[in-house]
Amino acid sequence: MKLISEKPYRLNSKKNKLKFSVTVTLKKDVLDPQGKVVQNTVTNLGIKNLKSIRQGKFFEIEIDENDELQANKKIEEICKKLLVNLIIEDYKINKL
Repeated sequence: MKLISEKPYRLNSKKNKLKFSVTVTLKKDVLDPQGKVVQNTVTNLGIKNLKSIRQGKFFEIEIDENDELQANKKIEEICKKLLVNLIIEDYKINKL
C-alpha cells in the first residue's frame, strides 16, 4: 500500500498579505539618553564630525488583508494601542 501525502489547500499567501514598516522615534523635544550614549561612544571611536544620534524602534508588520486602506487602519490601531507612547513618541507607517 502506497501512502500519498496531500498538501493542504492554501490560498496564495502573497495575494492576501500586505507588509508595512513602522518607525517609532522620540519627539524632538524629548531627551534621548540612549542616543546620547551612542553618540558619545561613536565620538570616542574617533568619528569627530558626528552631529547627533537619536534612537528609535523599527517594526515590520505583515497582515492578512486584501484592502490596503483597511490594513493601514489596523496598523494605525496597533500603533496607537501598543507600539507607540503617543505622549513622547512619533511614528511613521510605510507600505513595503
